[in-house]
Amino acid sequence: MSALIVDNRPIEIDQEGYLINLNDWSEPVAEALAQREDLQLEDEHREILQLLRAFYDEFQLSPATRPLIKYTALKLGPDKGNSMHLNRLFKGTPAKLAAKLAGLPKPSNCI
Repeated sequence: MSALIVDNRPIEIDQEGYLINLNDWSEPVAEALAQREDLQLEDEHREILQLLRAFYDEFQLSPATRPLIKYTALKLGPDKGNSMHLNRLFKGTPAKLAAKLAGLPKPSNCI
């Protein structure tokens, strides 16, 4: 286990970079996690991260890619709820990387 330091506070992460405690998530934590992935978060990313957190609150799980795409299309429309858009934002691994940046557990069917 290792830790990120965000606002002078250690945030524990596992060996893959996922938060140990989901309650540690905040916008600054998302920024720090994104930096570890060489990703600069923009409003489009943040919108998906907030959507993922809402999905998790509703279903108590991190969605795999297909449910993520469907949920995004349902909530934000087909322009944003498609694999091309999500792959572009999250380096070709939208379910896995977006869940990590949203402070959620790794989707169970992601290797």
